[in-house]
Amino acid sequence: MNRDEEPVVRVRLATPEDAATISSVLLQAFAEYKPLYTPAGFDATTPGPEDIHNRMAEGPVWVALVDETAVATVSAVPQSESLYVRGMGVLPAARGYRIGELLMRQVETFAASRKCARLFLSTTPFLHRAIALYERLGFSRTANGPHDLYGTPLFTMEKMLE
Repeated sequence: MNRDEEPVVRVRLATPEDAATISSVLLQAFAEYKPLYTPAGFDATTPGPEDIHNRMAEGPVWVALVDETAVATVSAVPQSESLYVRGMGVLPAARGYRIGELLMRQVETFAASRKCARLFLSTTPFLHRAIALYERLGFSRTANGPHDLYGTPLFTMEKMLE
């Protein structure tokens, strides 16, 4: 990506054909943090194509594209009157362009269309950029679990919707 100009980003719903690409985006997005995860925690954070297919059956998965190349992804799982946000990852080269914010706005729009009262997610304490984004978007930390992902520490954040 050219750092001299703002990229044109397009967000769309993922299709089953995107599963391998989404898996690759997640692997690249979290690779630098791998030493901070347990092996099983990292594997759960960077699911393979088959697991991505399973996620698509549970709820929507979106991809963010720049010049038709996937640079980020997020997925959501409806749970009663809430929407669980998971699998958000942005390629290192695409960070700093507010693509994560764009994806989270897409999630929020979807939640509103389903009349969800709240968004929630789990994150690790070492994903400082992601935590800052979530806080900017109105999420706050809760005492709710889960508190670990196969031995990797986690905490939950939520945002109440109007």
